[in-house]
Amino acid sequence: MQVFLPLEPLQLKIVPYNAVMARTLTKSRSPQGARLAELRKAAHLSQAALGRLIGEKQQNIAFWEQSDKPPRSDVLPKLARVLGVSVEQLLDVNSPIGRRNGPVGKVRKLFEDVSELPRRQQEKVVEFVSALVEQYKRQAS
Repeated sequence: MQVFLPLEPLQLKIVPYNAVMARTLTKSRSPQGARLAELRKAAHLSQAALGRLIGEKQQNIAFWEQSDKPPRSDVLPKLARVLGVSVEQLLDVNSPIGRRNGPVGKVRKLFEDVSELPRRQQEKVVEFVSALVEQYKRQAS
């Protein structure tokens, strides 16, 4: 009869992800891809978050940021809306990137969805959010 002794458990050192670990690009971005990346970062969105907001995969966002090919024509209006620019500004690599007005990312998308609700439900959402903001302001001061 053979007896197997348990091996010692592996000692793995878990290191948190940091910017040093980020993949470096082997080729430079196209002006169009760099523009999209700048707009995305100005909106404080990750590639995955932007993809979720426009209904695309993160891999598609990464592809568009790294290639010479612009996003598909059906995606351009969604991208422009989420990034807070016009389609022309999205495609014009020479136009300046300014600070966006209004909410960013998830909040903006949520309020766009709220704007499509019936008026009475919109008023309830505004009442609830206003109460939360007021409560936060009172606690902060």
